[in-house]
Amino acid sequence: MSENNPVEGLQEVREAIRRAASDYEREPSGITLVAVSKTFPVEAIEPVLAAGQRVFGENYVQEAKAKWPGLRQRYFDVELHMIGPLQSNKAKEAVELFDVIHTLDRPSLAEALAKEIAKQGKKPRLLVQVNTGEEPQKGGVIPTEVDAFLETCRTKHGLEIEGLMCIPPAEDPPSPHFALLNTIAKRHGLKVLSMGMSADFDEAIQLGATHVRVGSAIFGARSKTV
Repeated sequence: MSENNPVEGLQEVREAIRRAASDYEREPSGITLVAVSKTFPVEAIEPVLAAGQRVFGENYVQEAKAKWPGLRQRYFDVELHMIGPLQSNKAKEAVELFDVIHTLDRPSLAEALAKEIAKQGKKPRLLVQVNTGEEPQKGGVIPTEVDAFLETCRTKHGLEIEGLMCIPPAEDPPSPHFALLNTIAKRHGLKVLSMGMSADFDEAIQLGATHVRVGSAIFGARSKTV
């Protein structure tokens, strides 16, 4: 993938998604590319917007707040996804800024989001993050607790959950984690599966990903200072 030319990188990723969809007898239109623009400045994002990409992912509320309101004045049809850990005290800004939140993972956050959704009259699409590797340092609901958490989100907080998200442990083969997420989603009739990044989105597409989150394969290596 191109490290210095984001438009070239975008084209290569789009083509790789088309190939994977064909290989696994899926429709490319059923797979949404989320271009992960975290840590990259407006100057790097604008050529990708100009090339037609409209779905972007950010990890931090404050960074997104600094970049996207201005860009959205020119690109009205951008869909912005929150893909990083979300603090409950940032729920207000997250609901204001984001169209999709991938990282709902605890009751306090569910409560905070429900309050802001009611207050603002905005309704971002919500995914529950599942910690498929049960890593203590990582956010997400452990697999055995997903059923109860989904029930809490729906009945106690009145939230509509569209799907699930996961980030497999770096040292593990990703496919078993993607398969587990797919199994849990099917059990609950959830249609959206956010899984797969630059190194493993092919495997994710094979196992049912509807959203792949790709950053470095489009934008190049991230600055170590960020």
